[in-house]
Amino acid sequence: MARDGAAYICQACGAVHTKWAGQCGSCGAWNTLVEELQSRPPGALAPSKPTKQRGLSFLSLESEGVSPPRIATGVEEFDRVCGGGVVPGSAILVGGDPGVGKSTLMLQVCGEAAARGASCAYVSGEEAVEQIRARAGRMGLSHTPVSLAAETALRDIVDGLKREKFDLVVIDSIQTLWSDMHEAGPGSVTQVRTCAAELVRLAKKQNMAVILVGHVTKDGQIAGPRVVEHMVDAVLSFEGERGYPFRILRAAKNRFGATDEIGVFEMGEAGLREVRNPSALFLGDSGQRAAGAAVFAGMEGSRPVLVEFQALAAPSAYGTPRRAVVGWDSGRLAMVLAVLEARCGLSFADRDVYLNVAGGMRINEPAADLAAAAALASSALDCALPQDCVVFGEISLSGEVRSVSRMESRLKEAAKLGFGHALGPAGAQEASPFPFTGVSRLVDAVTRIGEDRWS
Repeated sequence: MARDGAAYICQACGAVHTKWAGQCGSCGAWNTLVEELQSRPPGALAPSKPTKQRGLSFLSLESEGVSPPRIATGVEEFDRVCGGGVVPGSAILVGGDPGVGKSTLMLQVCGEAAARGASCAYVSGEEAVEQIRARAGRMGLSHTPVSLAAETALRDIVDGLKREKFDLVVIDSIQTLWSDMHEAGPGSVTQVRTCAAELVRLAKKQNMAVILVGHVTKDGQIAGPRVVEHMVDAVLSFEGERGYPFRILRAAKNRFGATDEIGVFEMGEAGLREVRNPSALFLGDSGQRAAGAAVFAGMEGSRPVLVEFQALAAPSAYGTPRRAVVGWDSGRLAMVLAVLEARCGLSFADRDVYLNVAGGMRINEPAADLAAAAALASSALDCALPQDCVVFGEISLSGEVRSVSRMESRLKEAAKLGFGHALGPAGAQEASPFPFTGVSRLVDAVTRIGEDRWS
């Protein structure tokens, strides 16, 4: 029997149960119910006082005042993902794998913003003040006027932020904070939900921007209840592949900007360096293009990015051929292989197929279908594409090559990097600044690759 004021909270989804069970009835997870005392209602540091009954007042959509300007942090890649800067009074949740550089990025954002005149505070629950100072010294930010604090008690943090007037506050991390209104340990669903709700409320009331750093689970999801992602105004994901120095900042949710923008950084000894031209970074300095490689002209938000697709079709040594893909959707690869076999006469039934996106980049755009198919056909036919050729286009199940958006921007980026030919959907020739091979069906593209017909 549960004690008075106790409830069983699922640590996977945050569902509240009145009694213990082996399986959560909401999400189906096993052995995730933990008993937690609910001494006060979640979301408030103290019991709320009764107030007078008041009527609800309505306002018009037309704004009578001028919206405050965004806070330009000085880290242009971060500002780009946020939609042009940080909005005062907003709450941003930043998540990423351990060691990817979340704390380094947040300290750099605070330092650059403070150097531009913004009042910034960095509150850490994971490091001591001296550790933060040492990292700031390596990054060259020792002389920036950033206020530091090392604290995990929510009540002390809120009281300190109420006394001071800050424009930007970083909390690193939300999983280390604890509220004395609950007996659950730091990082539990109840504590994360309560601390996040109070900090978001404080951000709106004080009109200061609050950035919450969050840990992620082994599945890549931000640890804690999903309700935290609904509370905040923006959810940013900081990604990076092990073995690569590149880091990519993506927006999964943004109430004040686009959700398909990315920011590209390179990790170095002195911290993160912004990458102004990601295309040159992901393409590398290779000489002659080898068979099985195709350069894809893609779009990430409003930014064109060129990456190299690498494919290898090798004879299979076992009865069931292997399919391995890195940086692209495996289901999309299976579809492209099926279309190549059914519509173009290429057989991969007795071949192992490997597909890789160079540089650790992750591509989710359907326009990459033709680039992947071109790399696969080039490997299967052992015919290399021209060194200065870019490829883009969406493939339908009937083998048709369909047009994609922002073709002019893709071609301009390719021309800027020295490319002189393109393979893509028919009808895009008018927007191309160089020779363009337009194809309406995939079999035409495969024929051109096999016969080396690029004139």
